[in-house]
Amino acid sequence: MNSNEWELKKQIVDIAHKLWELRFVAANDGNISIKMNDREVLTTPTGISKGSLTVDMIIKTDMKGKPITFNSKYKPSSEVKMHIEVYEQRSDVKSIVHAHPPFCTSFAVAGIPLDKCILPEAILTLGAVPITPYGMPSTMEIPDAIRPYIQNTDAVLLANHGALTMGHDLTAAYYRMETLEHSAHILYRAMQLGNINQIAPSEIVRLMQLRKDMNIPGKIQEPTKCMAGGDVSDAMIDEITRKVMEKVRNSR
Repeated sequence: MNSNEWELKKQIVDIAHKLWELRFVAANDGNISIKMNDREVLTTPTGISKGSLTVDMIIKTDMKGKPITFNSKYKPSSEVKMHIEVYEQRSDVKSIVHAHPPFCTSFAVAGIPLDKCILPEAILTLGAVPITPYGMPSTMEIPDAIRPYIQNTDAVLLANHGALTMGHDLTAAYYRMETLEHSAHILYRAMQLGNINQIAPSEIVRLMQLRKDMNIPGKIQEPTKCMAGGDVSDAMIDEITRKVMEKVRNSR
């Protein structure tokens, strides 16, 4: 094992421990992967608690999920198919985190997408997070279910299952999972308080421009549903954008 591979495996172990400590996973839940190159993927093993994961347990597979380095004790995550589907569809994604954070998963079970415009940071990094259809774990049903969504977002809720986040590296994928759960928790509390004060449509446009100016990597599903309080046409979005940008130019 070269030093770079060891370091990547160590990163996976560190993130796995964080997921377990934060209770984003329970028992043997969740999985993590890193795409090393066009031929090799590092993945967590199946049947192992993320709290007790060690570097020697991380498995290298090919792009079909078959082990390259064999270990009689450990087998690749049974959901590596889901990860490989993302890597095949998105050349910019180099790492994936799948977990079952309680608040995210509660929304996934309730069938409520996280598409409310409530936190600027979440809008910038996650956008509107959709729910994919239910699929049987460990089968091709989940890769099939996520396929229509992953071209346009770096985070999805998996119906009655959990959440999936992607990134150009493992840190980015993990931070998106943290932000997703944090946003879900706050939205849940706001719902309990009886009011959700969404960010104004004009501010959403400004945030989208800020995201572009900051060159934030990845893809998001723009939160158009909360603009003007519901579904809006492209013409309406263009008009809002024109007015906001005109105001910004005049203020300079």
